[in-house]
Amino acid sequence: MKYWIIKSEPHKYSWDTFLKDGQTFWDGVRNYAARLNLLEMETGDQCFFYHSNEGKEIIGIAEVVKKAYPDPTTDDERWVAVDVKPIKTLKRPVTLAEMKADPFLKELELIRISRLSVSKATKDQFDHILMMSES
Repeated sequence: MKYWIIKSEPHKYSWDTFLKDGQTFWDGVRNYAARLNLLEMETGDQCFFYHSNEGKEIIGIAEVVKKAYPDPTTDDERWVAVDVKPIKTLKRPVTLAEMKADPFLKELELIRISRLSVSKATKDQFDHILMMSES
């Protein structure tokens, strides 16, 4: 299993909307590095759902339920989407400021390559952020 962070601006697609929908396709990614991450995703992989721009916090956990396929929002076959479903809301959101202040997370792609809308996390980083959400 692999671990990811998927980002969305809450005014465009919020965690609450995701919970109501029960499942969605993760589309509109137009960055080549983020696209490569989408192509690596497998069914069952876990994703943190991160509110970007407004909030700047990890708020929940999602799961990949369908591997990469052509993005239905474009005719350009270079771009892909995956399907994800919400698993659970974190007990407490973990803010970007908290993650940046934690030396354990200094190599987290969300911090190092902040422009990516889909980034990788290691199992240790994922578990550490989960632990932070419990405190």
